[in-house]
Amino acid sequence: MSFDPSWLTLREGADAVARASELLDPLRDALPPGEPLVIWDLGCGTGSLGRWLSGRLRGPQHWILQDHDPALLDLARDNAYVTADGLPATIETRKGDLGSLRASDLVGASLVTASALLDVLTAAEVESIAAAVGCPALLTLSVVGRVRLNPPDPLDDEIAAAFDAHQRRGGRLGPDAVTAATEAFGRRGASVRTRPSPWRLGPGQAALTAEWLRGWVGAAVEQRPELGPPADAYLRRRLAECAAGGLTAEVHHVDLLALPGGTP
Repeated sequence: MSFDPSWLTLREGADAVARASELLDPLRDALPPGEPLVIWDLGCGTGSLGRWLSGRLRGPQHWILQDHDPALLDLARDNAYVTADGLPATIETRKGDLGSLRASDLVGASLVTASALLDVLTAAEVESIAAAVGCPALLTLSVVGRVRLNPPDPLDDEIAAAFDAHQRRGGRLGPDAVTAATEAFGRRGASVRTRPSPWRLGPGQAALTAEWLRGWVGAAVEQRPELGPPADAYLRRRLAECAAGGLTAEVHHVDLLALPGGTP
């Protein structure tokens, strides 16, 4: 699955605000003290998670950015990562898919990260990641199937249910991903913490809200074509409310921190 770089850029600010910063202290405590950090970013996209996280961790950092899309890797490589000490981090990129990830690939890793990834994976892919990772893992912004729009609309729940069904197509986990990942890491002795990381979108994020609405409704109609005419009218109403500054949206996500067995 590939993602439009313009969509990834549009959502970066909302992602940064939403990320569960309360997971950072236990993460920092679990990282090897006084050693350069080697950080893998799986499905890195344009590198937004690395730009956010690198500035919240101290010490030398080497980021390994992995994605199957070479165009996204080029964009991620061209952006600067700066540590909390104000020093540049080093970056390398690796093209590949997650289905082939092995523990041998991650030898020497201090931390594995991913953003908006778990929910587009299958159960087998999540199991593969959990089996391969032997260090702390910070997996952020996974959708959990809860959306709240204000003002409410009679079609909200039907669109949401169809979108969730679309997320599960092809065996992908969609809103079940956090539960599956928690269980997969737990079976391997990891301690798992989860925290909410919702988007809270208002008039100041109108462009993002409008683009999210188009994708949300479009996926719902792709899943249930019979929704087409009422969904078209619904989208027009919602976009008009958004343009007028009269729509707010909460799109719920969860961040997950898995610490290997024996880590306090």
